[in-house]
Amino acid sequence: MQRVLVVGPPGGGKSTIARVIGKHIGLPIIHLDQHYWQSGWVEIDPTQWRQRIAKLIASPTWIIDGNYPGTLNQRLASADTLILLDVPRWKCVMRILWRSLWWFGRTRSDMTPGCVERLNWNFLVYAWHFHSREWPTLLMMYESFEGCKFRVQKQQDARAFLSSH
Repeated sequence: MQRVLVVGPPGGGKSTIARVIGKHIGLPIIHLDQHYWQSGWVEIDPTQWRQRIAKLIASPTWIIDGNYPGTLNQRLASADTLILLDVPRWKCVMRILWRSLWWFGRTRSDMTPGCVERLNWNFLVYAWHFHSREWPTLLMMYESFEGCKFRVQKQQDARAFLSSH
């Protein structure tokens, strides 16, 4: 396990599990949010984004957390391990609300400096609809992935994964 991709719904715990796995097995962590967003929540140019992804996945070892569908196939092709977080949408939305309140006015460690945490209604709506709009694609990619894969539906699943690696 040298190249681990962690995907799942917003608020599903991707950054958290990436940090835990990284600490457990000693791989460097790449939070895609830090590479996609520029200060002030400005999106990166799409061409620059694809180039940045190509550079990130060229490293011999990594744990990458984040979905970003436009580059997901590129990352999947380089990954040897795929972790899919399967968290109910109500729990994801609650986590986003909690995270937004906890970090409000500050920048999280897994975000770009200058991206101050805020309560974003559009993001909450996106998170709520993720399971009906984005989830089928993630699930299909998970099912067709030929490397090591693990689906995390509850904390016990994450513990089982860590104890087996």
